[in-house]
Amino acid sequence: MLNEILKEAQARMEKSIDAFQTHISKVRTGRASPSLLDGIMVEYYGSPTPLRQLANVVAEDARTLAITVFDKSLTPLIEKAILTSDLGLNPASAGTVIRVPLPPLTEERRRDLTKIVRNEAEQGRVSIRNIRRDANDQIKALLKDKEISEDDERKSQDLIQKATDAAIKKLDAVLADKEKELMEF
Repeated sequence: MLNEILKEAQARMEKSIDAFQTHISKVRTGRASPSLLDGIMVEYYGSPTPLRQLANVVAEDARTLAITVFDKSLTPLIEKAILTSDLGLNPASAGTVIRVPLPPLTEERRRDLTKIVRNEAEQGRVSIRNIRRDANDQIKALLKDKEISEDDERKSQDLIQKATDAAIKKLDAVLADKEKELMEF
């Protein structure tokens, strides 16, 4: 029972780290990547729809993304969605193709992106701590129901704390790599 709680907590912590990595991969580092626009949702018939379902996104060259819209009437909506995103991009349309030039990153923009990434890391840490709390609550419930001893409770909580520390350390390593990548010129 205790091993199941620990394994579940570790699996959830890994998922939090993976979600963080996926999220920060969208923060650009100077090169055009179609995944940059993955988080953009477009209002389509009253419901938010991922851009990938409404258009084809490709990297035209190192500094330009080309978006081929499937339905021409969506072009202004997609442009608006890109403009209102926190990516700082200015799309330009030509019929069914929207070109998104990526401006070179300035020192100030790099610092802003670093702040965004650090904020995401803090959210990841909070998520990991919440997983720890949930696992500890499950262990306390077992103790309360007298299914485990107090010694088992302490040992399990120590193991969960070690797993939490390892997960946060891994998340911090991912953060450090991304910050280094962002600040390179």
